[in-house]
Order: sequence, then structure tokens, then C-alpha cells
Amino acid sequence: MDIDNAFTVDVHVRYNDLDTYNHVNNAVYATYLEEARVAYVDEVLEMGVEDFSFVIANLELSFERPVEMTDELSVAVETTALGRSSATMAYELRDGGERVATGETTLVFVDPEEKRPAEIPPSVREDIVAFEGLEE
Repeated sequence: MDIDNAFTVDVHVRYNDLDTYNHVNNAVYATYLEEARVAYVDEVLEMGVEDFSFVIANLELSFERPVEMTDELSVAVETTALGRSSATMAYELRDGGERVATGETTLVFVDPEEKRPAEIPPSVREDIVAFEGLEE
């Protein structure tokens, strides 16, 4: 991931994110990725998440060190691949300049009426390709 050029959002560790060891619970990391993904859809694609019809087909997380309440987290996200009906997004969670975790999701676009996989809309594809500099 080219962290310097990736879309990045700050996320805030909340008290209820912590486990009994005062570390962010592993399940909460998926919520942090979601916050970054929603901001990406809003700002890069200029659409509300309610208009972005997709499901998560795969989610991977790798943890490098515990995150604590006092950490100042940011999440960088980029779309790394586009298929006919799917997109892969990579994430890097950082505390300051230190990487604390990485993640990846595979999104499958769904026809909202048919509830079946569908082609990525051309306007969405064009916006992602333009922003990420992907080759088609």
C-alpha cells in the first residue's frame, strides 16, 4: 500500500471498544475498517453508503500490536483490484506512523432488487479507477 497517497481517515478509540486487558477487542477492528470504507464511498465516490449496494464476501485482519485507549488511530484504505462484480480493498491501521494492523475486504456488488451479484456500475468503476490510478 502506498500509505502516502492512500485515502485516510482518523478513527477514535472508544471506551467500549476495549476488552478486559484494556486493548481494543479484535472484533472492533472490522468496525474501524467499515468507518474508513464508508468515508471512502462518501468522499471518493461522492455517494451515500445507502446507495452503494454491496456485501462483504471476505474479511481478513492481521494484528501487529495491541491498540489502547490513548492511541491515535488512522485507517488508510485503497481499492487494489476490480473484477466484474467485485472489488478488493486493502487497509492499514496506524498509530502515528506505526502500523498496528492490516486488513482486506472483498466486496461483491448486489442488485438491490434481485439480491444477486451484479456488475459494478460504470460510474462507480470510473470513479475508483480514476482515484486509484488503476488500469483496466
